[in-house]
Amino acid sequence: MERDGKYIYCIIGADCECDFGPIGIGGRGDLVSTIGFEGISMVVSDHPLNRFVVDPDGILAHQRVIEAVMKEHESVIPVRFGTVAATPDEIRNLLDRRYGELSELLLRLRNKVEFNVTGRWHDMAAIYKEVERTHPEIKEQRARIESMRDGDGEALKQSLILETGHQIEAALEVMKEEKFDAVASLFRKTAMASKMNRTTSPDMFMNAAFLIDRGREVEFDGIMEILGQKDADRCDYRYSGPLAIFNFVDLRILPEKWEL
Repeated sequence: MERDGKYIYCIIGADCECDFGPIGIGGRGDLVSTIGFEGISMVVSDHPLNRFVVDPDGILAHQRVIEAVMKEHESVIPVRFGTVAATPDEIRNLLDRRYGELSELLLRLRNKVEFNVTGRWHDMAAIYKEVERTHPEIKEQRARIESMRDGDGEALKQSLILETGHQIEAALEVMKEEKFDAVASLFRKTAMASKMNRTTSPDMFMNAAFLIDRGREVEFDGIMEILGQKDADRCDYRYSGPLAIFNFVDLRILPEKWEL
């Protein structure tokens, strides 16, 4: 018979046992509850110890449990996806050994939530023209490529095309950084921290996360509305939150340092 361990979602500051319902990862309807030690608890559910599948459904289930916990608790520290402990005693012993570190983390991130913001250009053709306008060397290189005849050498032409592509990518990266800095400056009084993540398509110039205090969501909404109106003719912004602070803490608790 396959043995179950305890899948860990997050850490909360709680003295009492909590029951979040049969929403555990894995699709078995496992109860999500807590295992605690001296006022700190890990939110867990049963999960096969030696069988773990990494897929989008699992990641989404992990996030949904943490979102449910956030509705009831002020301090929620997400734990890295895919963390499974062998027994409840292993969890209690870990909380004991790292009590000071985890207590400080819960205190420092109390009432903190994350908002994610993405930005996309409306018209990439116009953006490429802007790159050429601000980088004459790229425009000159493109003109040289377009004027080349078949007898000028295909290898040279391909080399110039590749070089120009790299130049355009570099120029777009600078534009992304400048745009992120401009947006982040609008949130300097609202957000405690910000982080730029990897973009996933050529038209996406921003994929950012902002750390804010609970209670400042309306303030954040207002700034986003102003930003959207300001750039309405050039780009589009979308944002989501409040979310768990995945971008500002990457808590790895198993294996512990001494086990690596």
